[in-house]
Amino acid sequence: MPGAIYAEGLVKTFGDVRALDGVDLDVPEGTVLGLLGPNGAGKTTAVRCLTTLLRPDSGKAVVAGLDVLRQPNEVRRSIGLSGQFAAVDEYLTGRENLQMVGQLYQMKGRAAKARAAELLEQFHLSDAADRPTKTYSGGMRRRLDLAAALVVSPPVMFMDEPTTGLDPRNRQELWEVIKQLVAGGTTLLLTTQYLEEADHLAHDIAVVDHGRVIARGTSDQLKARTGGERVEVVVHERDRIATASEVLAGFGKGSTTVEEHTRKLTVPVTGGAKLLAEVIRELDTRGIEIDDIGLRRPTLDDVFLSLTGHLAEMADEANGSADDAGHEQEKETAK
Repeated sequence: MPGAIYAEGLVKTFGDVRALDGVDLDVPEGTVLGLLGPNGAGKTTAVRCLTTLLRPDSGKAVVAGLDVLRQPNEVRRSIGLSGQFAAVDEYLTGRENLQMVGQLYQMKGRAAKARAAELLEQFHLSDAADRPTKTYSGGMRRRLDLAAALVVSPPVMFMDEPTTGLDPRNRQELWEVIKQLVAGGTTLLLTTQYLEEADHLAHDIAVVDHGRVIARGTSDQLKARTGGERVEVVVHERDRIATASEVLAGFGKGSTTVEEHTRKLTVPVTGGAKLLAEVIRELDTRGIEIDDIGLRRPTLDDVFLSLTGHLAEMADEANGSADDAGHEQEKETAK
């Protein structure tokens, strides 16, 4: 049985740009799939096809048991969508924005008011409920946008880079809201550029590049493919580098890299924090004074360099036209 979100062979082109090149996805009910990739990789185009905003050139898509191509109206009634930019009317208050969404979904006035009040409380916006949203901070607008997507309690949610541009505090607050949402049984497809975000929220991650899913797995599985964990040590005295290298060789799962000028040694390992404690004890036993030591895990750039052969920033420049082309086609359609 396909999951709550299912796609097979999705293709979408904009002129010479192949934004989606045969994307396959399957998200089990009540789980979170993180769609990870640089700008222009095709993440937003995939979301637009799955939410009926764009029609794919070919392929199959099923959301909440409904065929996206044959039953677009039913799909729209079964999903919530929070885009990259807060889609709120800045001249209405927060309360008015939510009530308006409820009325668009044909909720009765009293029910729309009650649901708006409930969401304002849930998203910590009650104190600002009756202020025009143009006075809201970026984080408040994002929370209001997410609240608007939840007015009808949809079983399936799509969030397209929901924390882009937010400061760390607002990002953490939004993560907590998303966790509560999923704990209530909602299925979520989340696009992001941040491996840390996928770490916190996703049960499974699909890495997208050049319109294709190039890898899939848990966060730990993807990190393991890029070399896994590594211990980094900075020794205090340069003449102890050789001895420290011997110690690390006894714990490592590969060769030790030495940077003489910084006195830093790096070795790939497995074993996590327990192994790190053993390394520290052995260095102390050998009388090696250290300035710094840590267990490092791969970064987003490490993952992309391993999987694609280029850094995420380079991919941004190379692929930026794909989703931009989608924006332009939507504008033309709107006209």
